Amino acid sequence: MLRAKISIATLGGTLSMQRTTPGAGITPALGGEALLASIPELNDLAELQVESLGLLPSASMDFEFLLSVLSWAKRQVAQGAQGVVITQGTDTLEETATFFEYLWDLDQPLVLTGAMRGADQPGADGPANVLDACRVALSEDSTKRGVLVVMNAEIHQALAVRKTHSLAMQAFASPNLGPAGMIMEHRVHFARPASARKTVPWPVRTRQKVALLEAVLAADTTLVEQLVPLGYEGLVIAGFGAGHVSEPWSTALEAIAAQMPVIVSTRCGAGSTAVATYGFKGGEIDLINKGLHMSGGLCPRKARILLWLLIGSDSAHALSTYL
Repeated sequence: MLRAKISIATLGGTLSMQRTTPGAGITPALGGEALLASIPELNDLAELQVESLGLLPSASMDFEFLLSVLSWAKRQVAQGAQGVVITQGTDTLEETATFFEYLWDLDQPLVLTGAMRGADQPGADGPANVLDACRVALSEDSTKRGVLVVMNAEIHQALAVRKTHSLAMQAFASPNLGPAGMIMEHRVHFARPASARKTVPWPVRTRQKVALLEAVLAADTTLVEQLVPLGYEGLVIAGFGAGHVSEPWSTALEAIAAQMPVIVSTRCGAGSTAVATYGFKGGEIDLINKGLHMSGGLCPRKARILLWLLIGSDSAHALSTYL
């Protein structure tokens, strides 16, 4: 009987970090083979293909690098991998998952994981997270679910997951939907069936700039007004409450929306933007009438990635079908 195959790529992040100098902070140090040598149980699960594609803190990754990682992952499936696991830093894990989710058009699962403690720290969580991620990648119930994030024995959908704590072990949550599943006694349990997904065409260009600005009390409009001269092609606003801005911002954004797509999200961390509740200037009804798009439950950071991909694939005209 043929063994299942899993491909694992390591990109760096806390999971790969160690303290190389006494008294210094931890930095990326472990490549794929060294990292997985500490998890012998993996060899009992499947035939493994392991590659080190990077050794970076996740804040230093960029979209072009992620496209190359995604191309690698697709090649692994074409070569027979039942699932693909990618390890990276947790700082941008929710954004990477979103980026991959919009471009991953295969039935096989793509599973992301990381760690909150360095590889040489007591109670390091990386090995358990990698082992759980591989279990999820091998589960038949993971097919057609797109990109999944596995952390702390929980499974999260890419578009729902958020990093909600800077240092705690329980750092990831899906505020609006809750976890998609859990790993209990080494078995994968999903809480709900797979749902329909919609992917974005592969970008044909990667130099487009999309800004993300947060609405704050008494903010002026200087930055907003400079976006067009600075060459930006899209804008996401992390708005107050259910997707609101001040009256001066409403006026400024009307002019911007005539020149580029503008999405308004909520900065609250949970919940959705509204569409038909508030009628004041700067409320969602006013902004929609001025040509702005409301993101619904998609958080500002994820909305920025969606807009970047749509602009890069010449598909910005279809933005409303993704929100």
